[in-house]
Amino acid sequence: MAAAQIYNMLMDYKGNVTVKIDGIAASAASVIAMAGTKVLVSPVSMLMIHNPATVAFGDSAEMQKAIAMLDEVKESIINAYEIKTGMSRAKLSHLMDAETWMDAHTAVDMGFADEILMRPSDTPVENKADGPMLFSRAAVTNSLLDKLAAKCRILSKPVETERSVHSLMERLDLIKQYNDLSEF
Repeated sequence: MAAAQIYNMLMDYKGNVTVKIDGIAASAASVIAMAGTKVLVSPVSMLMIHNPATVAFGDSAEMQKAIAMLDEVKESIINAYEIKTGMSRAKLSHLMDAETWMDAHTAVDMGFADEILMRPSDTPVENKADGPMLFSRAAVTNSLLDKLAAKCRILSKPVETERSVHSLMERLDLIKQYNDLSEF
């Protein structure tokens, strides 16, 4: 399980680990986030926890092995959630059974996150534009195309529009010869 390896690497780090959730930390990403010394969430981010899942194939013995494996994986995931939140294992198991989605406030209230990211109130917002800012899809598209063209160094080749009568006659003769051969 890659999430467990990432979680362990972050937990083994000797310094502080700050995790910033700026979108969705769902499933394995929620486990990784629990390794943060401090977990910060955007006011519009979401965190989701649920039971592990797998695909199994085989007879009843194979199915029982898959069930046992999922039970063990769930317990290991609960370990990470329990360390971070301090919640009981039973409560965490219930939340996972219900596939629980949390907004930023709920994640902080439940202990899955430590703080909600906010813009510092003492930092003035500087408007560098001379006038009001308007979004122009055409301006953005043209700017992007200009940048791509500059990166790709698109060179336009002049298109040959003139051909000599002699070269056209040679081509016509070749076409006629081909047609004559294909009739056989």
